[in-house]
Amino acid sequence: MTMLVATDLTKTFIGGDGGVLTVLDGVSLTVERGEMVAIVGASGAGKSTLLHLLGALDRPTRGRVSIGGESLDGLDEEALATLRNRKVGFVFQFHHLLREFSALENVMIPMQIAGRDTHQARTRAEELMGRVGLSARMSHRPAELSGGEQQRTAVARALALNPAIVLADEPSGNLDHTNSERLHDLFVEVSRELEISMVIATHNRSLASRADRILLIEDAHLTEPAVGEAVS
Repeated sequence: MTMLVATDLTKTFIGGDGGVLTVLDGVSLTVERGEMVAIVGASGAGKSTLLHLLGALDRPTRGRVSIGGESLDGLDEEALATLRNRKVGFVFQFHHLLREFSALENVMIPMQIAGRDTHQARTRAEELMGRVGLSARMSHRPAELSGGEQQRTAVARALALNPAIVLADEPSGNLDHTNSERLHDLFVEVSRELEISMVIATHNRSLASRADRILLIEDAHLTEPAVGEAVS
C-alpha cells in the first residue's frame, strides 16, 4: 500500500539579489507501507526542504503531495495542521520536547491535541515508551534524560497517533556513536515490525545503509546515487 506520493515538487525562493533560487526541481517520490527511505546529499542541497514539503510544513511552488491517500491540494492551514497531527510523525535533529513536561506527558501531547481521552492517551504513551526502551524513565523531564533518551522519546511521540509516515531530519546528528546505533536500530524495528513508512534525511552512512532505498539530492534533483557516493 502506498503511503506517500510526491509528484513534480518544485520549490523556489527569491534570493537577496532578487534572483530566483531553485532548491528542488521536479522531484517525485513514492513511499510504500513499511518502507524506509534515506535521503542523502550535501548540506544545503534541499533535504530539509523536501521533508518540509512532504510533511505539509511548507507548500511547494509547484507539484503535489498525497499522504495516506489524502491530497494536500487546496487544504487551508487549519486543515493542514489537522492532517499533520493525524498522519505525519516528525523526528528532528533537536528533539523539541517540552521541558516543563515529563517524557510520558510529551508523548501524550499529540493524542490530547487530537482529542483522545486522557486515560487512552496515557496507556498508549506508556506502551510506546516501553517499545523505545524507556519504561523506567517515563516520569523524567527532558533535562533529566540523556541525548539518546531524548531522541527515543521524540520517536515515541512521533508514533503516538500511528501515522501514515514518519519524517526524520538528521535524527542522530547530535548523538555519539553508541546512541546513534541504538536509535538506528529503533528506526529499523519501527519500520519492520510496525510497518511504518519512513523518510530519513541523513549524513550518517550507517543509518543510510540500513534503509530499503537511498536517494540523493543533488542540483535540485532527486536520483539514485552512484556506487560510492551514497552519503556526502
